[in-house]
Amino acid sequence: MQKPTGELMDKVISLCKRRGYIFQSSEIYGGINSCWDYGPYGVLLKRNIKYIWWREMTQLHPNIVGFDSAILMHPDVWRASGHTENFTDPLVECKNCHHRFKQDTLTSPVCPDCGGELTKPRLFNLMFKTHIGAVEDEASTIYLRPETAQGIYVNFLNIIQSARAKPPFGVAQIGKAFRNEISPGNFTFRTREFEQMEMQYFIPPEQSEEMFEYWKQKRMNWYISLGIRADNLRFREHRKDELAHYAKRAVDIEYRFPFGWKEVEGIHNRGDFDLKQHSYFSGKELSYFDTQNKRRYTPHIVETSGGVDRTILVLLLDAYEEEPERVVLKFHPKIAPLTMGVFPLVKREGMPDIAKKITENSREFAYPFYDESGSIGRRYRRMDELGTPFCITVDSQTLKDNTVTIRDRDTMEQIRVSINDIMKKMRELIKGYERDRGFK
Repeated sequence: MQKPTGELMDKVISLCKRRGYIFQSSEIYGGINSCWDYGPYGVLLKRNIKYIWWREMTQLHPNIVGFDSAILMHPDVWRASGHTENFTDPLVECKNCHHRFKQDTLTSPVCPDCGGELTKPRLFNLMFKTHIGAVEDEASTIYLRPETAQGIYVNFLNIIQSARAKPPFGVAQIGKAFRNEISPGNFTFRTREFEQMEMQYFIPPEQSEEMFEYWKQKRMNWYISLGIRADNLRFREHRKDELAHYAKRAVDIEYRFPFGWKEVEGIHNRGDFDLKQHSYFSGKELSYFDTQNKRRYTPHIVETSGGVDRTILVLLLDAYEEEPERVVLKFHPKIAPLTMGVFPLVKREGMPDIAKKITENSREFAYPFYDESGSIGRRYRRMDELGTPFCITVDSQTLKDNTVTIRDRDTMEQIRVSINDIMKKMRELIKGYERDRGFK
């Protein structure tokens, strides 16, 4: 089973449109650069990723609570955080074709598109500006948030008081963020509107290094648990000269994309920078008093920051395989948009009625898809390309002994089970899934 390399991105983008995963935003008007819409199956994949992350971070962790902050925040939030001053990229423009680029991504001193001369770099702030209220002036300027983290920091006191939280504790959030990128691209890898999955872990200062190492490994394990192959993932530690203004230490989890090793998630030791900055700018004391040890301190923060859209791109690329007779997405069953396809072998002898009943009875546990159109082979291929891990077929044997076939997507092996045991068997297969193992 050979996986393409050089043309992989083009093939995945084509599949995403063909099978209803991701569409170009505003396509009928010519599209808008670096903005994407999730189709019927893309939104199911996205929902599954967010649910699994949220469950991992909150339900399964004893001291992490959830949060959902506003997209629009007081402008002083971004002055305190350093975004107004420091959230910039070096911009250069071609004097000939007028295309613009991030200077630090260029490998040549001339325009990569036409070979023309480039302007001197100037700093470009990545935050989107807008106005609040009826009058558009400097006093009404406000920003779309470039990250979700600041909404947690400015609510530190509200959270510890209402949730009765004490360090070490975390706050998890999933939400939209916006960055006016100079050179977005590579499909959904770098976009101007995206969704973040961030967790801020508040800890006593002396625990910062220990917790950094803990979350670094825990986050890597999470990506592997989604079915991403471990040899396509790695850690990359940031050099001191590339650390963000708030970071004491930073490590990226990187994936081997067709365009090189790139970040999927960042784990950051932010120290006490954020709470101290907001304390200074707001005049509110954002510290914690440890009653047991009789001391007051500003908690340090270890942050895990991943992107929903980038994770989906990783999953699509890692799952994509081409075989002689089919294209298949080998998703882990727990993230696949559809759990199973349900088919009658033919549209007679009562087979459709049985298949429809199986479909309806499985909705509480799974996300089924009923299909009676075309040959059985063509229906299997459609499900393979969508990444559906299992297909259930009602055939003539079903009419004799009340059994159906379950087909494994990865190996195309089939077994027979009783209709009454379908849900039990599906649970076993999902729990014990390993890529390309089949029913072994």
